[in-house]
Amino acid sequence: MNTRLTRLAGVALAAGLGISSLAACGGGDQTSGGGGDTGGGGGGAKKIALLLPESKTTRYESKDRPLFTAAIKAACADCEIIYSNADQDAAKQQQQAEAALTQGANVLVLDPVDGKAAASVVANAKSQGVPVVAYDRFIAGADYYVSFDNETVGKLQGETLVDILKKSGKTSGNLVMVNGAPTDPNAADFKKGAHSVLDGSGYKIVAEYDTPDWSPDKAQQWMESQITAVKSGLVGVYAANDGTAGGAITALKGGGVTPLPPVTGQDAELAAIQRIIAGDQAMTIYKPIKPEAEAAAKAALALANKQKPESTKDVDGVPSTILDPIAVVKANVKDTIVKDAVFKIEEICTGTFAAACAAAGLS
Repeated sequence: MNTRLTRLAGVALAAGLGISSLAACGGGDQTSGGGGDTGGGGGGAKKIALLLPESKTTRYESKDRPLFTAAIKAACADCEIIYSNADQDAAKQQQQAEAALTQGANVLVLDPVDGKAAASVVANAKSQGVPVVAYDRFIAGADYYVSFDNETVGKLQGETLVDILKKSGKTSGNLVMVNGAPTDPNAADFKKGAHSVLDGSGYKIVAEYDTPDWSPDKAQQWMESQITAVKSGLVGVYAANDGTAGGAITALKGGGVTPLPPVTGQDAELAAIQRIIAGDQAMTIYKPIKPEAEAAAKAALALANKQKPESTKDVDGVPSTILDPIAVVKANVKDTIVKDAVFKIEEICTGTFAAACAAAGLS
């Protein structure tokens, strides 16, 4: 496989973003629930609002929230965290941001449902002297941005898919693209990166869909509607994340497509890793969330204390920390996902996956 598929620069950068370097500001911390209530705090502690976009993608509640909270706690034990999840509703997220400002948030860490609509949230916060960290998804006018190289994500997905197809002897054939949400600016970058590889690959893209809300159900429904037309000659499926990949794979199985063509993914969800081990999904993109969450916490605390955060580059005028994604296939699950303790072998290799794990050297 191309060495570009195993970029590990994010790991090195993580060391430089360790929570020990976060700006400290006090003694005990409490976090709120999803409704957005603050916990107690004391003295001159800062209030940090973490506003996440949805829960259909499992990473936000299982990884981003606890990792961000841990990073804040380690540096600022008296800081309060105002937490909300918008459940993929941009209007709800705007209300949550306004509520956080009313509660005295010193900084907003915002992963937007709709990147363009979130510009009004940034403007409102700035009018009140409150800085905004754009987390994972870009927002024009934000004070800081933390994410991964999103075009590279799409390129890695496309490169891995093409490599797998060519190694299997399929040098031509049809592809289907199941893209991400049209309201997510990252999805546009993923698609752009994927097209930069697939358009000149020798394979033909015969159908393409932008999945509303990143919904696995909508991805499945669309794929089901396409199977009759695309089944003949279908050699691969580009799916922008693991949720849409799961929906597409369910549709392909239900439509009698055998053998399953290779399907891409992103986010390294447990179900996707299990599908990769079982041979139902070809790959996923692993984006180490710990360094991302820690970088966001570091920037948030600096801005809350009216300091200038360190940055690695500038994205459309916004100081940023940009991390590198890693392509994961069956052969390197152990050296990436297991090694970084994203999931333990016993979590992956349960029940029906035990035999496939043994065959893959994971038992």
